[in-house]
Amino acid sequence: MSSLEGLTAVVTGASSGIGAATVVALTDRGMYVHALARRADRLADLASATGCMTHVVDVRDRDLLRDLLTGLEVDVLVNNAGVGRGIHLFTDADPSDLDQTIDTNVSAVLHACHAVLPGMVARGRGHLVLLGSTAGLHPLPATVYGASKGAIHMMTANLRLDLVGTGVRVTEVCPGRVATEFYDAAIDDPEVRTSLKEIGISELDSVDVADAIAYAVEAPWHVNVTTIELQPTEQTYGGTHFDRYEGADRGES
Repeated sequence: MSSLEGLTAVVTGASSGIGAATVVALTDRGMYVHALARRADRLADLASATGCMTHVVDVRDRDLLRDLLTGLEVDVLVNNAGVGRGIHLFTDADPSDLDQTIDTNVSAVLHACHAVLPGMVARGRGHLVLLGSTAGLHPLPATVYGASKGAIHMMTANLRLDLVGTGVRVTEVCPGRVATEFYDAAIDDPEVRTSLKEIGISELDSVDVADAIAYAVEAPWHVNVTTIELQPTEQTYGGTHFDRYEGADRGES
């Protein structure tokens, strides 16, 4: 029997991709899972497949989000909901894209954590899981998205300081490229979207990330898996590559 049997989890952004896969992983381990997302039809399919409880919520609706979460006894909160609007060129981004990305990726996470933490601290147990990104750890041409995920990185580190001695664990999961609907929602221009999606490597899939989340959550209570960074084998960050002109050593122009 899983150590998670009978506990209650909340997963945001649960209608597809990593969120849906995480709902499956946690319900398979005997958890009661509340799945939050905007798309009612997708949530209905997920409920049929897993038995999860569903809530049609846009996490940017702070009042609705807080009312829902403060009414639940939450053992595990998986902050998965996120967007990448304005991910391509910062100078070309619409101001509304900047607001949507920060409101979804940062502000909603703060409000969700703030809503569930009093109960967790009072009970002396709980687990916050925040979906970061390798874009929050390494320089990439994704200014606003990277800024939002960089905020998540520091949020988790500082939350661990705030919560030391309370019994509440905090984990950041930082995936690299994952084959999801991310770019479909992030980019309107079909040519740009195709150029960013079709890069010719074997990407992670949603189950890979959900398994990492489940590993952290299922760890023994005295073990806090603080940060998980995972990326495709064919992807990495750092270093500089120059295309070398063959005639350079011979002084040719």
